[in-house]
Amino acid sequence: MTTPATSVQPASVSHLVPLLAKLTLEQKAALVQGADFWTTVPLPEIGLRAITLSDGPAGVRGPRWDEREPSLNLPSGSALAASWDVDLAYRYGAAAASEARRKGVDVVLGPTINLHRSPLGGRHFECFSEDPELTAELAAAYVRGLQDNGVAATPKHYVANDSETDRFTVDVQVDERPLRELYLAPFERAVEAGAWSIMSAYNSVDGVTMTENDLLETPLNTEWGFDGVVVSDWTAVRSLAAVPAGQDLAMPGPAPAWADLVAAVRDGRVQEEDLDRKVLRILLLAERVGALDGAEQLEPAPLDGPAFAREAAVAGTVLLANDGVLPLDAASLRRVAVIGHNAREARTQGGGSATVIPEHVTSPLDGIRQLFAVADVRYELGAVVQEGVAEIPLAQLTNPVTGEPGVRVTFFDAEGAEIFAEDRRSTALVWFGGDAPIAASRRVEIDGCFTPAESGEVLLGFAGANPGRLFVDGELLLDDTPVVEGTDLGAAFLNPPSLTAAVQTQAGVALRIRTELTLAQEGALAGALSVTVGTAPDDSDPGALIARAVEAAAAAEVAVVVVGTNAKVESEGYDRTDLDLPGRQDDLVRAVAATGTPTVVVVNAGSPVVLPWAGDVSAVVQGYFGGQEFGPAIADVLSGAAEPGGRLPTTWPAALGDVPVTDVTPTDGVLRYTEGLHIGYRAWLRSDAAPAFPFGHGLGYTTWSWGVAQRDGDSVEVTLANTGARPGKQVVQVYAEAGGSAVERPERWLVGFATVAAGAGETVTATIPLPERRLAYWNDGWVVEPGTYALRIGSSVAELPLSLDWTIDA
Repeated sequence: MTTPATSVQPASVSHLVPLLAKLTLEQKAALVQGADFWTTVPLPEIGLRAITLSDGPAGVRGPRWDEREPSLNLPSGSALAASWDVDLAYRYGAAAASEARRKGVDVVLGPTINLHRSPLGGRHFECFSEDPELTAELAAAYVRGLQDNGVAATPKHYVANDSETDRFTVDVQVDERPLRELYLAPFERAVEAGAWSIMSAYNSVDGVTMTENDLLETPLNTEWGFDGVVVSDWTAVRSLAAVPAGQDLAMPGPAPAWADLVAAVRDGRVQEEDLDRKVLRILLLAERVGALDGAEQLEPAPLDGPAFAREAAVAGTVLLANDGVLPLDAASLRRVAVIGHNAREARTQGGGSATVIPEHVTSPLDGIRQLFAVADVRYELGAVVQEGVAEIPLAQLTNPVTGEPGVRVTFFDAEGAEIFAEDRRSTALVWFGGDAPIAASRRVEIDGCFTPAESGEVLLGFAGANPGRLFVDGELLLDDTPVVEGTDLGAAFLNPPSLTAAVQTQAGVALRIRTELTLAQEGALAGALSVTVGTAPDDSDPGALIARAVEAAAAAEVAVVVVGTNAKVESEGYDRTDLDLPGRQDDLVRAVAATGTPTVVVVNAGSPVVLPWAGDVSAVVQGYFGGQEFGPAIADVLSGAAEPGGRLPTTWPAALGDVPVTDVTPTDGVLRYTEGLHIGYRAWLRSDAAPAFPFGHGLGYTTWSWGVAQRDGDSVEVTLANTGARPGKQVVQVYAEAGGSAVERPERWLVGFATVAAGAGETVTATIPLPERRLAYWNDGWVVEPGTYALRIGSSVAELPLSLDWTIDA
């Protein structure tokens, strides 16, 4: 059940009480709900403008999902975490703030700080790590980076939203210790950093949906002193029972669950003081972001977005294995084979609400061609990765009305009358908010001329959740309704199924393509629409694709194979079913490696994938979803122009069957976290199986000598030297062991870390803060057990050359 929130207000809102007194009950009820998809209700009577919220967290989309208003596409959350760099996380938040202000956004819905409990989690790429300490430190820095620049952060999803299956209804049952020590810990650190808002999750915890859960009050408010706004995940507010809970803002609005709010206050079902509490917090948020008269709106520091995106991608790139082939000598290579679908069509971000539309993306193929300019770079597809249709390149599109690149989109009402039209520069279209009258429309037409670059048969079609018809030069090609799998509306909206049919094309000869969609008149997504018109890849002869790749590799001095996932593998709305690379990519790598040509494999995946050929290739580079500058960043790393700066924030298995914690599927609506404290490397340390690559692992292009470690008050100082011939980066990781503990403990757990950089031959000292709380366990309060703890120090959870005892007196 829900315990009513305390009516005691934080001191930070006391000066806003006079503004509250000016509001009517109706105005207060309106303010705690959104005005639409992305904004709150303005109240000019008290000098309050609308507050604009926007999805992130790897970039800021803005209130319109529109290629005409592009966004900076930063590397994904898992890539940021792979940097292990707190300063970079701060700058990442500052970059998000700069983008937010450029797009008129006050509140960024991020960072995503749920844990990598299972590698099958669908939003694994969006989250940071399997470890709460690494996640917490990076989350706090991200929050500070955003808010020091005047934009609110919204750490999400509070709490235990660590997988996607049945996310709207699942009841997560988790014991108090793991809830506190693992899943709540990053949110606590984000609140300590001053987070101005938090997002509540869809799921329930121990039988109560999170928008009505006691956890919104304790520990969030009463223990941690949170004075910000709890924003619901979109449509997560289910009833008026969220009002006495600590749920402050129901989005999007007006929220159907709170439609009766005014009447409920008047008849006593809801206390007005609970409503007042929410209003004051929203007013405080408005003041903080400059949405209230008299409040200053900070201007973020100038940003070179592409340069930062490239730097962040390099910092998060992990060199998993290297027999010495890397770095490549770009000046001496004459023949390079670049192979893989993801080499040409890189995955720079995961699927779902985190998606932004970048102005441009530089692929690994482009990046290698630019940096290895003296070489003959031959490209082969090798294996198809894309599933379903992809948008038609803008260069091959002509708007039949304007003659400019793009398409004309027209909206019609129930009587068939045109009510709106717009010219778009893409055939991958999403309306989720914005100006287009989706709710009032019953039919949408997308009209354009497609000029193929090659002759032959093309699979043409559309992806969407709506019934549709596609005409080519006036002839009906498709008339069907895509079959949506599962019940997750977000998945159906953001990654819909595709329908295609074959069309014969001639290079340079335009085809008039018109797509008609029938829109729903009711339902949760009645005011939103997504559709992609485009082509699907031809995978009719996979053996021939591999044979061409082998031929190219055999003729080259080095082969760079880029493998990866696609939008159907890693996305919001559903979890993964395996850890395999899609399609014939494993066969492709084995075939290329068998040529004897040194083979470097770049993995373009946001989450762990199984690499059964890892021991057969010369090097393996994990690039994650590296953002819009992924290509140049990969080229920098391959050539040695930059050090691969990343270390794994999550354990990588050799096989799915080895993974200790995989369960993401509820049983009878319940998902039990039976593993308790032991997720990630903590569980691997108790397992008989060995991972392919351990937590914290990552190689560089130099060598290191570990010196001495010593405690200095509430910190540990570690001295180490770069013994190689070039500059390098190292991540110093400190783990604790409590072998004689009277309570259950992990065999080893991360308590602190620091990144250091050193020139060739240079000795440096890493200083790592280490308060006693890092040793504590939860027992109705934080308890630091007396005794001697072993501090193990090194470059991964498995490579710990230094040790130090820390004795805690009774």
